[in-house]
Amino acid sequence: MVRIGGSTPHGSHIKESDYYTPAGEFKVDRDGSQTMLNSLMYKLSYYKFGQMFTESGKPSGYDRVRSAEIGNKDFELDVLEEAYTTEHWLVRIYKVKDLPNRWLYLMLSSGNKISS
Repeated sequence: MVRIGGSTPHGSHIKESDYYTPAGEFKVDRDGSQTMLNSLMYKLSYYKFGQMFTESGKPSGYDRVRSAEIGNKDFELDVLEEAYTTEHWLVRIYKVKDLPNRWLYLMLSSGNKISS
């Protein structure tokens, strides 16, 4: 996916090498690159996975396919929210969150108090 994104005109800033470890590997554990662990691709794949126990005797967030505990467990999504995930996490669907009321957002961000 990284290679595809980097090959488009709009994705020319994406460099595949940023997603590799210094040893030249794609990793999702604590040794993964910061670019990988903070990418949207990673976050959509592993959202709430850090809370899951997948195997007895293994820590939460243990990815059995990769035999590794994921490296970034504690994150939230700001713009997207989970709409559906299959039982075995093979398909995940997200939807865009509703925008906050602009007036309310402007009032709160400027430090104004709202009384009822």
